[in-house]
Amino acid sequence: MRRTTCVLILLLTALCLQGATPKEAAERIKYKHGPDYIYRLYLSDKHSSPYSLSHPSRFLSRRSIERRRRQQLPLDSTDLPVSPYYLRQIERQQFTIVGQSRWQNTVLVLMKDTAQVHRLEQLPFVRRSRLVWQSPDSITPTAVKSKYHDHFETYDSITGQPYGNTFEQISVMQGQRLHDIGLLGQNMMIAVLDGGFKNANAIPAFQDIELCGVQDFVYPQSPSIFAETDHGTKVWSAMAVSKPYYYIGTAPKSAYWLLRCEDLHSEQEVEEDYWTMAAEFADSVGCDLINSSLGYNEYDYGHMTHRLWHLDGRTAFASRSASMLAAKGIVLVNSAGNSGMGPWKKIGVPADATNILTVGAVTADEPRHIAPFSSVGPSQDGRIKPDVVAIGAPAFLVNGRGVIQQDMGTSFSAPIVCGLAACLWQSMPHLKAADLIRLIRDTGNNREHPDNIYGYGIPNFWRAYMIGKYYSH
Repeated sequence: MRRTTCVLILLLTALCLQGATPKEAAERIKYKHGPDYIYRLYLSDKHSSPYSLSHPSRFLSRRSIERRRRQQLPLDSTDLPVSPYYLRQIERQQFTIVGQSRWQNTVLVLMKDTAQVHRLEQLPFVRRSRLVWQSPDSITPTAVKSKYHDHFETYDSITGQPYGNTFEQISVMQGQRLHDIGLLGQNMMIAVLDGGFKNANAIPAFQDIELCGVQDFVYPQSPSIFAETDHGTKVWSAMAVSKPYYYIGTAPKSAYWLLRCEDLHSEQEVEEDYWTMAAEFADSVGCDLINSSLGYNEYDYGHMTHRLWHLDGRTAFASRSASMLAAKGIVLVNSAGNSGMGPWKKIGVPADATNILTVGAVTADEPRHIAPFSSVGPSQDGRIKPDVVAIGAPAFLVNGRGVIQQDMGTSFSAPIVCGLAACLWQSMPHLKAADLIRLIRDTGNNREHPDNIYGYGIPNFWRAYMIGKYYSH
């Protein structure tokens, strides 16, 4: 009963999570840049371009090309950048380009007046346009400085337990057995897509992690992604922090990119473009996995809001991008969403994508029931969703104040799975992304009768390792 009461209290704390990221409540100020509008232009082709598939090193890193070669995955026309000639033509019309997608051949264009888009629609290479963002009336300002602890408290350590607080959330998937044989994510690169990583550049627990770089895809860019929400800090900690007897993440030896693509000032469709841009960047620099603890369904403007029939992996912009990742050799691990207790109830976008791992959340105590907030499936075209589940009600994390805490959400069950997926893949690097996803699904404790609440269940990463090694010989 005491545990049930604790979980209910934590659930009430988590009710602000409508998707997979909270909008922080604070005093708002008038937005100073508006009124502005962003349109997504759909281009007809990639003609008049200096890029070709025979010279991929001009637009992809060596690591990205090697990842595809290792998995025997061909390049295709979606990998080619948007035509620079078309971009110059748009800029000559006195418009500012704030983003682009090579996979979907689209361009984000900023303008002051919606009537101006008609000029762009007259260009012969523009198929159509769509309004995806308009500036809000007011925003919550970014606090550039915030306090944090420079050490963990002694009472946070667990004597005799090297994993400290995280043993249960790792051992339930037999992840510690991968670590025991030296599989800690070495030589793997993970992109973390989120809304901010408050103080992760300063908190000592994060200082020994291999950080390849950071990138901000949101317009307008933040003064610092390390001054934004600590949601990404918590997500990253679940994989990367390594402080024995206090906290061990699931892939402490992996390399990481921190990519901001979530706009906390408003909830609009352009965030799916930002998500796509971040995923494409992760591809181009050679990331092996992407953790996305983000999800979308309801937007500030009704014409942008998704409907249930959109959840087919092909309709939503971000879902189309996510469904392409496995064919490019990348494993996407995405949170299912936290809408299970609301009117929507279903997974969000891009959790509906094909060939990804969509992760729901279960309770920390036995028997591990599905968390009431964890979004359910199926996808609109009948696929099992979520794919797997992991502890997320609650999970142990390191927050933006440098404190070990428990928090609720599929946002946190996802990175626990993502880190162990990296460790597993490290042991069999020639396995294709789609095959790794299938292997993890097939070791779930609900694999004999998968459903749209637990999916294939809690995966067993040691079993996946043993099966993968057996069939690789």
